[in-house]
Amino acid sequence: MAIFTENGNKSDGPVLLLAHGAGAPADSPFMNELAVCLDQNGVTTVRFEFPYMQKRRADGKKRPPDRQPALLQSFEQMVDHLSAGSLAQRPLFIGGKSMGGRMASLLGAEPALTGRFQGVVCFGYPFHPPGKPERWRTGHFGELWCPLLVVQGTRDPFGKREEVSASVPSNPLVDISWLDGGDHDFRPLARQVESHSQMLQRAAQSASAFMHGNSRG
Repeated sequence: MAIFTENGNKSDGPVLLLAHGAGAPADSPFMNELAVCLDQNGVTTVRFEFPYMQKRRADGKKRPPDRQPALLQSFEQMVDHLSAGSLAQRPLFIGGKSMGGRMASLLGAEPALTGRFQGVVCFGYPFHPPGKPERWRTGHFGELWCPLLVVQGTRDPFGKREEVSASVPSNPLVDISWLDGGDHDFRPLARQVESHSQMLQRAAQSASAFMHGNSRG
């Protein structure tokens, strides 16, 4: 079973099942601070780790991410777990940082999972590998059955605003919230007045508004 950490002791409001990115664990500084910010904005987060990251935690050896089918299976198992647990009556959303968000978006385009959760939230979506803007990872966006929010820094090498605006077709189910000056981890430019913590707070506010606005029941 994956490692769980929960932030938020509220009895209502949305729950976000939050996956980590390819290189950092569920309790990285980014994930820790993001979870706190989400809690401050009325969202309970449940974090977990994919199998390869659990192995890394156990033996300290770095290894590449599991193949996509294994990542998706692990994510879906976590959806099943939450749907049968104490948070089952709360509005459920899924999402993640970078790779974790991409896996969540793929589940949001899987017809067999229709209705199992209410939306997807991606923090720093890997629209394409850095330096390879011809390799877009958005082909499944047209198959989404639920709303999707991407919170993205305008200078993210995985998809800058100009590239995304020019190459990603408009979709009524897809909303992109841009963080001016932010990189892939939402770090601002040195000359910006806004701090990294403030950027994370803005990301959490956008995600919270999206989840509260799309909660049903």
